[in-house]
Amino acid sequence: MGGFNLQSKLPGTDILLAVGVILLISILVIPLPTFILDIGLSLSITSSVLILMVALFLESPLDFTSFPTLLLLTTMFRLSLEVATTRLILSHGNEGSYAAGHVVASFGGFLMGNDIVIGGIVFCILLVVNFMVITKGSGRIAEVSARFFLDAMPGKQMAIDADLASGAINERTARRKRKGLEEESSFYGSMDGAAKFVRNDAIAGIIITAINIIGGLTIGVLRHHMPVSEAAQTFTTLTIGDGLVSQIPALLVSLAAGIVVTKGGTDGSADVTLFRQLGSNPKPLAIAASLSAVFAFMPGLPAFPFLLIAAIAGIGAWLRHKTPLAVDNDGDEITQTVSQPTTKPVADLLRLDLIRLEIGFGLLSLASEDDTHITGQIKALRRKMAAEMGFITPSVRIQDNISLGTNQYVIKLKEIEIASSEVRPNLLLAICPEGFDKNNAIPGEMTTEPSFNLPAVWINQDLKTKATNLGYTVVDPVTVIITHLTESISQNLGELLTYAATQELLDDLPSEHQKLVNDLIPSQVSLSTVQRVLQSLLQERISIRDLPTILESIQEGSALIPKGIKAVTAHVRIRLSRQISNSYVGPSGCISMITLSPEWETNILNNTVGQGDEKTVAMPPQMLDNFVTSMRKAFDRTANLGELPVIVTTSSTRDCVRMIVDRVRPSVAVMSQAEIYPRTRIRTVATIT
Repeated sequence: MGGFNLQSKLPGTDILLAVGVILLISILVIPLPTFILDIGLSLSITSSVLILMVALFLESPLDFTSFPTLLLLTTMFRLSLEVATTRLILSHGNEGSYAAGHVVASFGGFLMGNDIVIGGIVFCILLVVNFMVITKGSGRIAEVSARFFLDAMPGKQMAIDADLASGAINERTARRKRKGLEEESSFYGSMDGAAKFVRNDAIAGIIITAINIIGGLTIGVLRHHMPVSEAAQTFTTLTIGDGLVSQIPALLVSLAAGIVVTKGGTDGSADVTLFRQLGSNPKPLAIAASLSAVFAFMPGLPAFPFLLIAAIAGIGAWLRHKTPLAVDNDGDEITQTVSQPTTKPVADLLRLDLIRLEIGFGLLSLASEDDTHITGQIKALRRKMAAEMGFITPSVRIQDNISLGTNQYVIKLKEIEIASSEVRPNLLLAICPEGFDKNNAIPGEMTTEPSFNLPAVWINQDLKTKATNLGYTVVDPVTVIITHLTESISQNLGELLTYAATQELLDDLPSEHQKLVNDLIPSQVSLSTVQRVLQSLLQERISIRDLPTILESIQEGSALIPKGIKAVTAHVRIRLSRQISNSYVGPSGCISMITLSPEWETNILNNTVGQGDEKTVAMPPQMLDNFVTSMRKAFDRTANLGELPVIVTTSSTRDCVRMIVDRVRPSVAVMSQAEIYPRTRIRTVATIT
């Protein structure tokens, strides 16, 4: 038998709520018999007790976001019942104490007894307590809480963005925190308005009570010719009974509202918070016990109550002294132990940062929360990578490292260094791809651009215009770091796509593609197979944004799985031929190709060993050296084209050529002839001979 999910919508609840609201409005104009009125008053009292208990056991105010709406409905329900009882009191009050039902009569008799004056005074005190103390205080707290929360909201949003950019939290956690901020903002704004319901409800209760007493006396004496004392006794008893039945639920709901709005700065239910904070320190308990014992021996004061309280407080202080309460930095209870742990959990030592940017002391000024600095640029980088590659890269953790040079930075992948360099925070980097000569020389510190090893020079900021006029590309230190980080991430995208990230990509697909995912995984291929195919594509900088087409291709090529992941990936690449070809089209509108001579195709094919994913190149060293030399000459011949050419081979040799190119020029793409889209324009710019 399946479980019942309280989070799901119950059938018919929308109609039930609509009917309930209509009934509330109907009570205002339709006379009710005493039997139904008794049921309504009983429901009002019970619901107010339920609301108070829910407020007491709340862990967080956001666990009761429906409270403002509920407050409006219960207030309307209570006022409707007051109108109904007023109608019965004024029209049938001369018939006796049960004219407005048994509930009103019982409450009036219980509070009044046989003395109208004492009953009236007690009832007035209840009104004052509800109106002047609870409703006014809770309303003020709601107003201030809403104002301070809204004022602090921009800062909280900036803190979330900073944590996301620095890698302290991931994208999903950031979305959850932003949603929580929106819910809190809506809740406190609603509570500020809902507090007015509570206050005005108390005012309405006072006015209705006065109308009932004055109107009842007038009707009883003038219309029914009752003696003044009898009319006062009857109508006052009924009125105070009616007021008590309405004011007790109003008092309970007002108290619940006060508890909810005062919980904004605390975590946990009210009982846990109160006992933890009042009893966390044994010293106040011991002092309270001592003073209570002193009062017990003062002349004229009863000894037993003070001695009992002193004993209870003393026992509590002794127990708390023996078992101190460990509290974390946020004031939350952790556990009751004699000593607190001083070291981090061992599990924390096992966690790896997928991407980490470590900076020296002199670069800390570049890591502020400004969008023009490192954190803001990393945020833009992750958005760009997601849009281009279809994969949200992990958060980048920025960390200072005192062991580094003042202006040095290090990029680490899974805590292993993959790149490093230095920048000058107060200078600009002028890059000259063609190299320096006497005609374009500019004073500064000669260096090499770290991402592409281009000749460059660090110059003063006042030389920027001169450098630009000379044809230099001038960038600031933050751009240098971000460009280096971008290139490092791009070269290692495959390693960043983890098993969990693959599952998240599939889960985020639209609902119309979930049927494909369910049919494919795990009946035809495993999730790890999909992950390895996607890693292979990313490693060669092929976007996986068109994930549905990739999954369809994997499903079509599932029969190739026994041959290895490379065979499946080759089939997927052919299906993505239009996307791949389009990404390599240069400014001339065509793909610039470097082809292999038939001799080299034959040599590579004849010197390939292994099958499937174990296939590799086993060329003699001299032959391999000749091939690399020929490939470099081909690239030198195409250096002035203004385009980055693509090496095109046959399908049988593509993977082997890719292995060689990765060691020489990893940024160069290698395509098979089958991956060139038929309608794409191509031109051969060089041949490796």
